[in-house]
Amino acid sequence: MRKWRISVYVVTTLLTTASCSSDSVTRPLNFFPGKQVGTVQTMLIAEASGIVASRKNPGVLWVHNDSGDAARVYAINFEGKLLGIYRIKEAHCHDWEDIAIGPGPDSQRDYLYVGDIGDNRARRSSITVYRVPEPKINPNHILVEMEIGPADSIDLVYPDGSKDAETLMVDPLNGDIYVITKRELFCRVYRIPCSQSIKKPIVMDLVASLPWGLAVGGDVSPDGKLVIIRGLFNASMWVRPKGEQLWQAFRTKHFRLELVQEPQGEGICFDAEGHGYFTIGEMLHPPIYYFAGSIVSKKRDS
Repeated sequence: MRKWRISVYVVTTLLTTASCSSDSVTRPLNFFPGKQVGTVQTMLIAEASGIVASRKNPGVLWVHNDSGDAARVYAINFEGKLLGIYRIKEAHCHDWEDIAIGPGPDSQRDYLYVGDIGDNRARRSSITVYRVPEPKINPNHILVEMEIGPADSIDLVYPDGSKDAETLMVDPLNGDIYVITKRELFCRVYRIPCSQSIKKPIVMDLVASLPWGLAVGGDVSPDGKLVIIRGLFNASMWVRPKGEQLWQAFRTKHFRLELVQEPQGEGICFDAEGHGYFTIGEMLHPPIYYFAGSIVSKKRDS
């Protein structure tokens, strides 16, 4: 197993280096080295598998554990203080792997999407994405514990057999849902349009692939223009072509992103403005890292 992981790392590095010099897409942001901004202070979050920054609650990050926890999400601030525990009504936790924020049925609200998409042995006949309106949080209040929902259950089926996946994203421009598989040399990107019915299992469309494997988390910038995906050993950013579907970004050059070495690092998300990104790992009291971005000068395109 160790030899396989090392081989994938070598191939990933070669593919990343080759792809980054292949076409003329301009890198829109550079990022400063990651700085630790906090440490998760509660013992309830021991395997932070997914993370996303709230758009409506300034200074709030949503996180959840991997398999083994109840069907609940946690609100923390950037310093890692626990602000709230939110049990999701009519949701079940089989193997939660990622969380996203995006539009939903009510155009005036933001929704949390939680991906019960893990399948280590590729045996599940379907996977589920839970959708629930994002609650309002007052970061100055004492710890809140409450139930939210009931959640919409969106059952998804792969068109080409069961897969293990750890990356869930939602397009903020149109609500399309994306699932990216993990255990391939070139991870596969699947999509369902927002307008699909949720009353029966939906067969996803295979729309793209990544130039590397072992994807474990991802996010879309709030303006829908950028995509970041994290692997076990690397991370990349893509730029969405103007006026195109989100998945078409994966046909363009990707730009390598820096990571801080984290034990079992899986979580990655943009900040609420899309100006930088956070990362977090699966461990007790994990550090929270932030990578601030700066606009690339057109005279110094990389």
